Amino acid sequence: MTGTPFSVTTRTTGTGAVVTVAGELDVATTPRFRAGIDALALAPGQLLVVDLGEVTFCDSSGISALIAAHNVAETAGAGVALAAVPDRLARTFGLIGLGDFFRTYPSAEAAFLD
Repeated sequence: MTGTPFSVTTRTTGTGAVVTVAGELDVATTPRFRAGIDALALAPGQLLVVDLGEVTFCDSSGISALIAAHNVAETAGAGVALAAVPDRLARTFGLIGLGDFFRTYPSAEAAFLD
């Protein structure tokens, strides 16, 4: 437990949306994250970027929620990318076979430049 308050903020751009997550992404907080993703109005060709730079912990329910976000974007015909993935989480993705599942970028801005 880090004591970092959990938050999910969303900003939209002309080419998609950035969802910034801070704090612990776990069984207690993933419903808020998923509600934020489900509220997005993504259009075909847009990009959903999930910025994880301020995530201090992520358990299996958080990983499941990220996969669900991928599925929401894919269903809308949009792409999905992760930005500023902490090293410990990137390592976990690699260990569980998700290393190539998500496109990752050092920042949300870099994701939109690709």
